[in-house]
Amino acid sequence: MYISKVSLINYRNFENSKFFFSKGINTVIGENASGKTNLFRAIRLLLDNSMRRSAMNLEEIDFSRGLPNWRGHWIIISLEFVEVSQDEEIQALFLHGLGNLENDNVDKATYNLIFRPNKTVRRELSQLDLGNVDGLNQILSDITINDYETVITGKSSADFNNPNTYQTLVGNFETVSFPDELNSPKIGGKVPPILSMSNVISFTFVRALRDVVSDFQRNRTNPLLNLLKQKSGEIRQEDFDPITQQAKELNETIGVLPDVTNVKNDIVRTINDTVGDAYSPNSLSIKSNLPEKAEQLFQSLKLSIAESDDGYEGDIHEMSLGGANLIYLTLKLLEFEYQQSNQSIANFLLIEEPEAHIHTHIQKSLFDKVNYPNTQIIYSTHSSHISEVSNIKNVNVIGKVDGKYQAFQPATGLTDPQVGFAQRYLDAIRSNLLFAKSVVLVEGDAEEILIPILIKKVLGISLDELGISLVNIRSTGFENIALLFHSDRIRKKCSIVTDLDSTFFDTAEIATDSDTVKKAKAKAIGSQGSGINRKTALDAFCLNNSWLEVFYAPHTFEVDFIAAGNSRSFISILEDVYKDAGTIATSKTELESGNIEEYGKRALAMANYFGKGWFALALGKAIDHHVIIPDYIVDAIFFAHGSVSDEVLYNILNYHLINVIKDLESNRKYVATTLGQDEKWYSDWNNYMQSRQTAIDEYSIELNQFRDKTLDSLQIKSAIANHFPDDSINSVLARI
Repeated sequence: MYISKVSLINYRNFENSKFFFSKGINTVIGENASGKTNLFRAIRLLLDNSMRRSAMNLEEIDFSRGLPNWRGHWIIISLEFVEVSQDEEIQALFLHGLGNLENDNVDKATYNLIFRPNKTVRRELSQLDLGNVDGLNQILSDITINDYETVITGKSSADFNNPNTYQTLVGNFETVSFPDELNSPKIGGKVPPILSMSNVISFTFVRALRDVVSDFQRNRTNPLLNLLKQKSGEIRQEDFDPITQQAKELNETIGVLPDVTNVKNDIVRTINDTVGDAYSPNSLSIKSNLPEKAEQLFQSLKLSIAESDDGYEGDIHEMSLGGANLIYLTLKLLEFEYQQSNQSIANFLLIEEPEAHIHTHIQKSLFDKVNYPNTQIIYSTHSSHISEVSNIKNVNVIGKVDGKYQAFQPATGLTDPQVGFAQRYLDAIRSNLLFAKSVVLVEGDAEEILIPILIKKVLGISLDELGISLVNIRSTGFENIALLFHSDRIRKKCSIVTDLDSTFFDTAEIATDSDTVKKAKAKAIGSQGSGINRKTALDAFCLNNSWLEVFYAPHTFEVDFIAAGNSRSFISILEDVYKDAGTIATSKTELESGNIEEYGKRALAMANYFGKGWFALALGKAIDHHVIIPDYIVDAIFFAHGSVSDEVLYNILNYHLINVIKDLESNRKYVATTLGQDEKWYSDWNNYMQSRQTAIDEYSIELNQFRDKTLDSLQIKSAIANHFPDDSINSVLARI
C-alpha cells in the first residue's frame, strides 16, 4: 500500500495543490520556502504517531496566506492510498474505519483531515439569505479559532481540488451561498480514534539536518535513545543482574569515600553556622545517581565516534557537521528498520532535505542505496545532486504560478520514450533545470558562456537574480527537454534560443568558384534549409503552449552580435586570435566594414579558428556595459523572467546611471590629458560634458523619484529616453 495522491486545500502556502506519488522512491523538489516542509507536516498530521495529538488542532497561521479572510473557510488535507492489501484485517480497517471508494473490498482508500467551523457556525452560515453580505460579515467577525473543529474522515468521494466541489461543501463567500447540508457524505465518515491509521502503519520522519547535535541532547528527539528504548524491552533480566548489582555497589561505595564524607560534613557544618540548627535540614547525603534498573542503564548509553585516523572517539558534539548529520540519518534509518520489522500494514519513510552538510557523492549514494522492500520513501530536496538521480516519473516540483504555489509532475502525459530521453539528458548534464523559476535553452557553447556575461555587464543583474537557469542543449534537439514545460507538467516559462542560419552572402554558384568556395556555399545553403525546417518544427511544437516560446538569431550568434553594433568587441580580441600583423589588419578592416558578408565571414572564421568555446571565453573578456544585446536575446530573457518588478528595473537603471557617470569622468580625464588640439575641439568636448552632466543631475532626481514610487515605470523609461536618447539601454527598456 502506498500514497498515490495528497491534496492540500487552504493549508499554509498551498491554496489548492495536489501531489502525485508512486510506489518506491519519490522526490519533492523546490527552492527554499516553497512549501516542502508544509507538505511533509500535512502528511505527518495524519500518519505520524510521534506527533502530539494536539497538533491536529490547527491555528490561524495554518490557513492559506492567499485567503483574504480565513474565517469560515476550511483546511482540507486528503491522502489517497492504492494497492491496499486484501488481507482480512486490513480490509476491515479500511471498510469500517477509513472508508473506500468502492462498495466491495478496497484497492483504493482515502484518509482526510478537515479543519472546519463547528456545527453552530456552519448552521448560521447556511441560514443566510443569498447575497446577504452584511450578515456574512457579522458572522465572520465573531468567529475565533476556538470555533473550529478537527474531523478525521474516510470513505470520501469528493474531488477536493475542484473549486466547484469546495463551494458545494463549504460555500460561496462572494455570492453568500452556503449549503443547507451540514455534514455532506461526500467528505466521508468520521474515523474513530481507536482506528487511527497511524496505529497500524510504520512511519518514520527524518527531519532536515540543521541542528542534529541539539537533537541528541534532548531525550524526546534523541534517535539513539529511541533505538535503545525499542531494544531494552528485549533484554533478559538475568543477563543484566550482574551489571545492576555492580551499579548498586558503585553507588554505595562512592558515597562513603573519605573525601566525599568530608565535603558532606563541611556542608552540614556551614549550614548550621549560617542559619542555625533549628533551620538546618534533618539529613544530607551525597549519592551517586548511576541507574540501577536494567532499562535505565541501557538508555543511559552514549555514542562515541572516531572520525580521524588517530583512533580518538569523541562525543557527537565533537564531530564535524557532516559527520554528525550522517550519524543522525543512519540512526533514523535504523529506527525505521526496527519499526518495519513489526509487520505493519504499510511502511512510509519521509526524509526532509538530507543534503545539508553532506558531501555531494554521499547525497547521491544515499539516494541510490536507501531502498527498503514494501516501503514508500519520499524525499524533499533543493539539491540538484539528488534531483539529478531522481526518476522524473516520481518527481513533484513545487513552483509559484501567478503568486500561488503549485505542484507539477514533469512526466504527466509523456510516453515512455519521451520520459526516458528527458531522464537520460538530465542525468548527463547535471542541470538545475527542475529548480529554476524559469529556463532558457540554448544550442551551443557561445550562448551558454556569453549570454550570462551580456546580461550582467550591460544590465548589472545576473541570470540567478532573475531566477533564470540557462541550459546548453548542445544540439538543436530542443523538443526533448522543452516538452517538460507545459500546462500539464512544469508550469514555468521556458525560452528556446536558436539560430536560423540564414545565408548572409551570395550563394549562387559561378563557374570560377573553387572547390572550397563551392563547399562553403553548399554548406551555407544546407544550414539555411535546416534553419527553415527547424523554425517550422519548433513553431508547431510551441503552438498553443503559453509556457514556451522560440527566439531566433537571424544568422548565428557571432554574426548577429556584430550586426547589433558590437564590432568593437571583436576588434579588441584580434590579437588574442591571430598573431600575424597582416591578418589582424585585414580582419580589422572587414569587421569595421559594415558589410555583413565581410564581417560575417570574418566573425565565423575567428570563432572556428580559435574554437567556438575558447573564442566565446575570449570575447567575454571584451564585453562591457557599452555592448548592445541583440534583440532576440533580450526578448528570450524577459519572456522567461516575466514581468519586470520596479525593484529589478530600478537596479538596472541605477547600474546604468553609475556607468554613465564613470564614462563622463573618463571623458574629463581624456580631455584634460590631451594636448595640441585646436580650441574648437576643447570647446566641443566641454559643451558635450556640460550637457551630459546636466542630464545626469536631472535624471538622478527622477530615478530617486521612481525608487520612492512617485514616478512609475513608464515615466522613468520616458525620462531616460529624454535625457539619453542615443543610449542603447533604451532599446532594451522598450522590450521589457
